Amino acid sequence: MKRFQYLKNVVTLKLDTAKCSGCGMCVKVCPHAVYEIRDKKALIIDRDDCMECGACAMNCPEQAISVDSGVGCAAGIINGALRGTEPTCDCSSDTSNPFC
Repeated sequence: MKRFQYLKNVVTLKLDTAKCSGCGMCVKVCPHAVYEIRDKKALIIDRDDCMECGACAMNCPEQAISVDSGVGCAAGIINGALRGTEPTCDCSSDTSNPFC
């Protein structure tokens, strides 16, 4: 069964597989099962499943993961609800927006 996804192609999650040691910590801490370990390296199964909580990046001993927690889809949905507008994760075009 597919999990809830926020908005497509907006998540800030990045994985540097060259730095990854395959420890599996990302798999253990990710609440949406975004990662798998294959061939002794982490692999992102579906970036759009990421809710950008930051648990993986904070727990990666090799600093192979980066994610801008609190600025992505979950924040976009909440900010849209607060403003009464459509959800958006893109603040690049509106720097005067107090929600960005």
